Amino acid sequence: MDLKGRLLGNRYEIIEKIGSGGMATVYKAKCHVLNRYVAIKILRDEFITDEEFIKRFEAEAQSAASITHPNIVSVYDVGVDGNLHYIVMELIKGKTLKEIIVEEKGPLPWKWSVNIASQIASALEVAHKNHIIHRDIKPHNIIITEDGIAKVTDFGIAKAVSNSTITAFGTTIGSVHYFSPEHARGGFTDEKSDLYSLGVVMYEMLTGKVPFDADTPVSVALKHMQEEAKQPIEVNPNLPIAVNDIIMKALKKDTSLRYQSATAMLLDLKRALKEPNGKFVDNNSYTEDFPTQRFNVLGDDDRGHKAQQNNKKNKKPNKFITFIKKHKVLSSIVGLILLFAISLGGTIAAFKLTRTKEVEIPNLVGKTVDEAKKILEENKINYVEESSEYNTEYEAGIIISQNPPYVENRKIKQNTDIKVVVSLGTETTTVPKLKGLTKEEAEDAADEAKIKLEFVEETSKTVESGIIIKQETEEGATVNAGDTVKVYVSVGTGVKQVVVSSVLYKDVEVAKQTLTNLGLNVEVEYDEDTTRSNGVVLKQSIASGETVDEGTTITITVNQLVETKTGTVTLNVKSLTGYKDTTTNEDGEEVPNTPKKVEIKVTVNGEQVYKEKVSEDKTDLKINNISGKGTVEIKIYKDDTFIKTVSMDLNKTTSMTIE
Repeated sequence: MDLKGRLLGNRYEIIEKIGSGGMATVYKAKCHVLNRYVAIKILRDEFITDEEFIKRFEAEAQSAASITHPNIVSVYDVGVDGNLHYIVMELIKGKTLKEIIVEEKGPLPWKWSVNIASQIASALEVAHKNHIIHRDIKPHNIIITEDGIAKVTDFGIAKAVSNSTITAFGTTIGSVHYFSPEHARGGFTDEKSDLYSLGVVMYEMLTGKVPFDADTPVSVALKHMQEEAKQPIEVNPNLPIAVNDIIMKALKKDTSLRYQSATAMLLDLKRALKEPNGKFVDNNSYTEDFPTQRFNVLGDDDRGHKAQQNNKKNKKPNKFITFIKKHKVLSSIVGLILLFAISLGGTIAAFKLTRTKEVEIPNLVGKTVDEAKKILEENKINYVEESSEYNTEYEAGIIISQNPPYVENRKIKQNTDIKVVVSLGTETTTVPKLKGLTKEEAEDAADEAKIKLEFVEETSKTVESGIIIKQETEEGATVNAGDTVKVYVSVGTGVKQVVVSSVLYKDVEVAKQTLTNLGLNVEVEYDEDTTRSNGVVLKQSIASGETVDEGTTITITVNQLVETKTGTVTLNVKSLTGYKDTTTNEDGEEVPNTPKKVEIKVTVNGEQVYKEKVSEDKTDLKINNISGKGTVEIKIYKDDTFIKTVSMDLNKTTSMTIE
């Protein structure tokens, strides 16, 4: 169907088709109410006959419209025009993340990828706090703008698809590579399901391939449920260990071992940029296990066997089985349908959520390494020596600390890791100069001196953020190796930092709201660009992506198309030419003067608008065709000799007398 030129909702004029997906076709359109360009997603015909889907679709789209975030594509409106159901969204110039991955044909730069993942996590953080789960995070739904900003689209829409009739499954086949195990199983999905999908997206960005692939969607879904992903660092050896650990934690099949919130994942992503080789990702779980559950299936137990016998006794043929036998080319689709049917009490396979045995966390601090290993072995807990350091309290070979720490009656699952720090005994060392160093330089100096640092953040108007202001133990002092020295590190002025968003070509009110929400002060200037819509932002004084103090003033230049106006000028030719009514004759007597004809020419902004011969004693020569935008420049000539220049502001006056 060619919709070009059609007006939806008596407001949105379809300009051109710009994309299509499994669920909708996307068009560029112009909103004639706010005079701006937008993107409109129009549902495909196969969805509009499903009333339940339409209701869910509209409800979820309205929920998504309530979210405002620089990394989320804004939803402006949801509507129906005849049989066309549509969503009106922010029009973004850029490429999908999937297009970028395909173009690169290999791993993307890790810092760029972590930055993009952080923006996606930030978007999920806000959505989840508003109780909105995406359910279809994949590179196809992430747009990277020309400024390098990630924008997540289709928030909440996947819920309508996943709850709709079987006709919607066609749209999920392309997403199965990014499904969480619980989503692939057809089970309960929550915020942690989005984080698993983000882990898959990161895996693909940083290795150039998805963690699980196969010939059919069913096989891919089964791999999500049953197989462990290959470590991304094995595919891309240049990947920092911290980034590898973040991805693997996000891909945990057990939701209690996965990131529990987008905020937690975002913190690790930001830390990975500063400590790419750090081993800070916590893979322990302290949440309660689910009780053992069993879904009864055909042939699974006595009840399943009885069901089979009852079916045999009932001689009526099963229409569904008959249909499948008749249409065997449908095997992969049927397999996918049956896979999802498990969550609905289907009859294909049995899934058990088994409970791992729990044991109390033992107290290892003060024990020797051998004693600690024996205790953990007896409790079937893994011993991991995380590091060793000098310590004045414990002699060499004694456990200093453990993670998770010992808490009375606290339990963990068997086969969980307990990480320990082992004492190297006592040694003296000299405190180095730390004042004036960066935090990273101070840490290096402390490692070399075999001491630990305690950082205390302090605001400063004179010391740059990240620089050590002072140290409590003086340079050159003798201390024991392993001692802690307290240092104070500058956090600058203490003012919150914000990242500026791009508001170019957005409506002025939308732009002001976006920047105000970031905590910036907004000032507006005006300019004219006839190639752009009236009221859109042409320039911003601080570029997108820059980090500034909260409260910083940003100036936006808004397009103001000036109207052409007309006016009238009355010329006092007599005054302009200096004509006198009398003259002095040869005898010195005053006698009447005889006026003659002179040629008067008038130009407006350099263009001639009047040229005639008039009597030089005329006092009310009217010129009506003075036109232009704003202030115009009027020049007057007598017999091609310049006389005078006058400025006239047509926005303020439409008539003027020039003498």
